[in-house]
Amino acid sequence: MLRRLAATAGSALLLLGSAHATARAADDPHVGAGECEIVRFCVNVHTDPKPGSQGNTSGKPAKGGKGIPAAAQPCTVSKLDPQPPAGSALWEGHDPSEGAIYVRVCPALQAAAGVAGVGTAIAGPQVFWAAQAPAANVDPAQLAQEALDKMTLLGPDIGITPKPGGKGVVGMPVYMWTAQTAETYGPNSASASAGRVTVTATAKVKRILWDMGDGNTVTCTTAGTPYKAAFGKKASPDCGYRYTEPSSAQAGGRYHVTATSTWQVDWQVNGGGETGQLAATRNNAVDINVAEVQVLN
Repeated sequence: MLRRLAATAGSALLLLGSAHATARAADDPHVGAGECEIVRFCVNVHTDPKPGSQGNTSGKPAKGGKGIPAAAQPCTVSKLDPQPPAGSALWEGHDPSEGAIYVRVCPALQAAAGVAGVGTAIAGPQVFWAAQAPAANVDPAQLAQEALDKMTLLGPDIGITPKPGGKGVVGMPVYMWTAQTAETYGPNSASASAGRVTVTATAKVKRILWDMGDGNTVTCTTAGTPYKAAFGKKASPDCGYRYTEPSSAQAGGRYHVTATSTWQVDWQVNGGGETGQLAATRNNAVDINVAEVQVLN
């Protein structure tokens, strides 16, 4: 699992004082040394003299993926020196004989984070386990974004009672749901490769936010339950609502119901190693008519 160095401040191996780092740099010209943004520790790693690739850890959020765009600058990957002892959380349960702990540094991402005001600790060096030394010029997060862009992710395929074109009644239960297909709910997977590195991303809807058109919203963490006549006046067990006012006062005399799904996209490097997460949103909408019951004398 990919880790930021800021998150490993509790590890004795990473709690290196800046004075020690500066002294070591003086002894070893191949060690990069400098002032640390993180006050409590500074990690110095050997850098690969070969040019790397684009330093964009999150990639362009072309289809809903969220990330910080960065200028084209190389990333560097190096083995953490010294390696942590066996049993360290950095090994993620692996034996040291099965691989090694590496550090990736992407200056462009750090610069972009600084411009965005999120701080270099957020976009700082990434520590991860890998069975084989990864290529410095391959950014797995960028491959993850490319995999996400290959997917067809749609907004909810809305099912609702009352049906669009029909008429509901104030106070009666409203059922909301979506068809569960790979495109509308997931899981939906795709892969992207560069050199020897392949990243597979899997997207699944985490929640759906229903804007009911009357100023209220409902958040559902399931796809919802399709309504059946046998349910009668029972409320939906997992995704429902009740209107308290008719839709006659709304534009067009109907409630404009919008369903926005939030997709959680988990990615990992095939064969073990780095992992991460992206997010995407999609929406769809329908109009429904809700009226008051008219009592005849």
